[in-house]
Amino acid sequence: MARTLSLLGATGSIGASTLDLIRRNPSDWQVDTLTANCSAKELAMLAREFGAKTAVVGDEACLSELRDALAGSGIEAAGGAQALCDAAARPVDMTVAAIVGCAGLAPTMSAVQRGGTIALANKEALVSAGDVMTSAVARHGATLLPTDSEHNAIFQCLAGSNIEDVARITLTASGGPLRTWSKEQIEAATPAQAVAHPNWSMGAKISVDSATMMNKGLEYIEAHHLFPVGLDRLKIVVHPQSVIHSMVEYRDRSTLAQLGPSDMRVPIASCLAWPARMETPLEPLDLAKIGELTFFAPDEDRFPATRIAREAIEAGGAAPATLNAANEVAVEAFLAGHIGFTRITALVEDTLQRYNAPAPSALEEVLAIDGEARQYAREALACYA
Repeated sequence: MARTLSLLGATGSIGASTLDLIRRNPSDWQVDTLTANCSAKELAMLAREFGAKTAVVGDEACLSELRDALAGSGIEAAGGAQALCDAAARPVDMTVAAIVGCAGLAPTMSAVQRGGTIALANKEALVSAGDVMTSAVARHGATLLPTDSEHNAIFQCLAGSNIEDVARITLTASGGPLRTWSKEQIEAATPAQAVAHPNWSMGAKISVDSATMMNKGLEYIEAHHLFPVGLDRLKIVVHPQSVIHSMVEYRDRSTLAQLGPSDMRVPIASCLAWPARMETPLEPLDLAKIGELTFFAPDEDRFPATRIAREAIEAGGAAPATLNAANEVAVEAFLAGHIGFTRITALVEDTLQRYNAPAPSALEEVLAIDGEARQYAREALACYA
């Protein structure tokens, strides 16, 4: 029997990879709901192709266009923030949470509160609302399947093992497109250079995060919530080939690593088929052709983002949510040409120093912190332009 699925963020890179796998296995899946921020025509086209019951745009201003594009299809159209949450709460076998940024927080929580199985590709859900989200998962009996390549790799390496036996978890980082650049070159990096990732095909925001290494800092915080081994047992290593996606070392000093192509269809397939496996259209890994795998310690002098993220999760409270909010503001400003590349992490650190709030205990408090931190970050932008 086909399993039902809702895909939150259907028109992004994770959404495209997910739908590619479903397209190749049409008898295994029945798409219930597809969402996008806007992209009404593309969303309507996908909803028609996959026979979705509902299509939702987060931007309510795009709803009229979506309805026109779905006219005569019988597919229900909806729009707005509440419509996204309603879509996430639909009773399906799996919800893929792939909305980028803090906009995905409330829909992901709606899926959690339904007690469903969630393939989690939204970093911010655990970075900004880690304790709130994990408490809700436990309370509602939901299942989180990590879809980030690194966290999915850890998830696979932990299969059948006890978390108490883990001595160390190592997240691997490609180092991004600027890894070998000097401080002076990094200072002058353009948006086009920052998004030109050597290994992965990703959206602009996450590509910039990879270039600053903030992506790895966010993943460090996410790993802390997904795999509670203690911050002292979480490490980051730069691995330019992006073949080993993460490693788990056990107390007997045996280390398990998950290897695979630099393609998000691998971790997505792991989630879609869990606890089984499924075919992907990718070429087998050819280690002889790759030739060698290299590793380096992160350079937190040139790329301070991992240090900033580590200090934020050590501080706890509202700091991780503040970090994420400020980073989103800073990356947006960089992509728009308003600030230089190194000002991204400078703005984040400045916001963390200026803004302090009590630890959130509910999603509404997380969203309030997010809004206030963004305001602080925007006010500081004038000093970094």
